Amino acid sequence: MNTLAESFATYFGQTPDACFAAPGRVNLIGEHTDYNEGYVLPFAIDRLALIGVKIHDGEAERRLRIASTHGGPVIEVELHGLSPASVEPWARYVAGVFWALELRGHRLPGADILLDSNVPIGAGLSSSAAIECAVALGLNELLELGLERDELVLICQRAENDFVGAPTGILDQSASLLSTAEHALFLDCRTKETEQIQLPLAANGLTVLVIDTKVSHSHDSGGYKELVRACTQGARELGVIALRDVGTHRLEEAQRALAPDIYRRVKHIVTENQRVLDTVALLRTHGPAAIGDLLVASHASMRDDFGISCDELDLAVTTSMAAGAIGARMTGGGFGGSAIALLEDSRTEEVSVAVREAFAAAGYLRPDIFSVVPGAGARRLS
Repeated sequence: MNTLAESFATYFGQTPDACFAAPGRVNLIGEHTDYNEGYVLPFAIDRLALIGVKIHDGEAERRLRIASTHGGPVIEVELHGLSPASVEPWARYVAGVFWALELRGHRLPGADILLDSNVPIGAGLSSSAAIECAVALGLNELLELGLERDELVLICQRAENDFVGAPTGILDQSASLLSTAEHALFLDCRTKETEQIQLPLAANGLTVLVIDTKVSHSHDSGGYKELVRACTQGARELGVIALRDVGTHRLEEAQRALAPDIYRRVKHIVTENQRVLDTVALLRTHGPAAIGDLLVASHASMRDDFGISCDELDLAVTTSMAAGAIGARMTGGGFGGSAIALLEDSRTEEVSVAVREAFAAAGYLRPDIFSVVPGAGARRLS
């Protein structure tokens, strides 16, 4: 198998200046709370987006050339007048970072970039943010832009929001850039404060199993945007800046004040914020084996109140629990993607077989099932 640098030479006829990696993420708990200025608890996983980068010399050629090891031609776009319409959809996650950095006042040279990734696309594991974060870290280091990682988070979010067109919060980019191994990242999406929370799965004989249902989802879909709109409307009608400001004690009032469909979305955000806080407290005091009930409650809320689950995700969760998982829930933006199951190492095969058999019996696509460990954030490889 060729190394990334060897593949780069095949596409561009030269070696890269450096290679960088950024991880996908699993969101342990805290779904759709990020753009409501709430709390989230993701961790980086050992699935990576990789890029090789060669910076062009001088001002004469401000051209971006992008290729992927997964196939297709090299895409060429001019940095001057860069817009989403000028870039193939898959390459917008790369080009959008250039665009966001230029909006911030950094005049960038052209570059050659080769992308490789083993983060499943459309699986709810943030393959898009992993690409953005690898590109941002690479440009920051090679061009000596002097930006801190929390600044790169916001640059990548702007690329995703305003160039790609997906109205996401900062959860994904924060997990990819700020995580440390064997920890979950407790993030306050209003203050941007973070805390590393120990997540010693291996030491406790535990595994997080990802069940990719193969039902692809997209953050720039109409369904995601409708949820953002409903949450914004709920906050406005309750007279708060964001749903972060609504505690569980106000739910009865909210139910009286809001239309039923808006209330259900509000209820999920309010209760999910509390579940994140409760999960952090349990991890600090009792460890990961104690959080199973909160994971199950989170899935029920996403299914019944927020309306972002699907039959495949529900089957993955219920089958995992019946086969002995400690807890399970869908993870990511919803409308497909993946579920996670927290279980004892010894039950990995049992749960995997049960889920595959259940999917086959239901006539669903065969799910991709694999374990993940809390890994390190984005980094330079060479």
